[in-house]
Amino acid sequence: MIVSATDIRNPQYQELKGRIHQDLLGRLNLERLTKMSREEAEPEIRGLIQHLLDRENQRVPLSHYDRENIVQDVLHELFGLGPLEVLLQDSTISDILVNRASQVYVEREGRIEETDIVFRDDKHLMQIIERIVSAVGRRVDESTPMVDARLKDGSRVNAIVPPLALDGPVMSIRRFRTDRLGADDLIDRETLTRPMLDFLHGAVAARLNMIVSGGTGAGKTTMLNILSSFISSAERIVTIEDAAELRLRQRHVVRLETRPPNIEGKGAVRQRQLVINALRMRPDRIVVGEVRGEEALDMLQAMNTGHDGSLTTIHANSPRDALYRLDTMVAMANLNIPDKAVRQQIASAVNLIIQISRLSDGTRKVTSISELTGMEQDVITMQEIFVFKKTGIDENGRVVGAFRATGIRPKCADQLAVAGYKLPLEMFEHVHPVGVLAKNAAADDPWRTR
Repeated sequence: MIVSATDIRNPQYQELKGRIHQDLLGRLNLERLTKMSREEAEPEIRGLIQHLLDRENQRVPLSHYDRENIVQDVLHELFGLGPLEVLLQDSTISDILVNRASQVYVEREGRIEETDIVFRDDKHLMQIIERIVSAVGRRVDESTPMVDARLKDGSRVNAIVPPLALDGPVMSIRRFRTDRLGADDLIDRETLTRPMLDFLHGAVAARLNMIVSGGTGAGKTTMLNILSSFISSAERIVTIEDAAELRLRQRHVVRLETRPPNIEGKGAVRQRQLVINALRMRPDRIVVGEVRGEEALDMLQAMNTGHDGSLTTIHANSPRDALYRLDTMVAMANLNIPDKAVRQQIASAVNLIIQISRLSDGTRKVTSISELTGMEQDVITMQEIFVFKKTGIDENGRVVGAFRATGIRPKCADQLAVAGYKLPLEMFEHVHPVGVLAKNAAADDPWRTR
């Protein structure tokens, strides 16, 4: 008798499932199947699987529970993404990380944990990867060993295969949330405070140019989605992305996505081309999912030439690092612009940098909101308006700290007031802890998150 089907690592279980799957494919009319929905085809296919299991049961006795698990797994192989379907149906998972056929991790609430999910072998994993990338017209093989794609629900997929991946195919899936977070959700999750959110809301309304900075998985795209929700529905928005992740709520949105080269290595459309084209589309706002190369120059020029209120993200560990990266990316355009001229353009184009970080306990915090104030000689000057100060870690491993206003009144406060967001000066002068994690904050503190 085989080990329970819950032990999917059991080779005997994997062998039986593979045998049932192959026998099933031999009995199905695949041309007819492709014209039917899963709901239409599943009853007939379930019957066929049960028939095949009856035959196997003479050799290997199976419990009802085992049979049902095999039926579900074979259906997942036929209609979905095989072993990954169970993980994709779990809404608590934010990332699926396949290191090799026998090693799959997931991230929940910022913490990574290993699962018992396995593929039969590298060939099986490769079949699933090819199924994903072919659905969006892309390919992956030895000649094109890296690929980006997305699932039907919008989840972002990256795969890298041998010879670049030494231990077999590797795949990462960044899940797309169906329950989109709203601005108040960030407060409930203690990602920022109400004064910080009010300030950012006013900054979007006042058409300030903003960059969301952070590391991988810090929540930059989520923050960009929420900031964009403050844009008036009367404005025309053009979004530009490598892999479409943004889900703007306004009606008047034009979504553009880059295209990789074809099998001959031609036909690629890069972000820079899309940014340049977007300027001809009469946008009120340009939202770039992430600047990572030479398109940074065109983004800055757009910000400086009447397209105020533009938004983008950048990979960086601090606001100052974000400026260094922008400087470097502009240089990638090979236009031989003097360094000082580049920094002057950055200083005049960018108004705010919002730094978001994933902390050691898996929580995500807006650790800094900084305003660019100009230039001193060759250096761009900045001032922090709000900051999160970490003070330690409690007995449960949770980060302890507090959000603080630095006491500096931002230069853009007048611009916000003109836009109808006259925020109280006390918001910026308040230098006591304003976060719910501040243990010594007064109970009647007006700037506490709750």
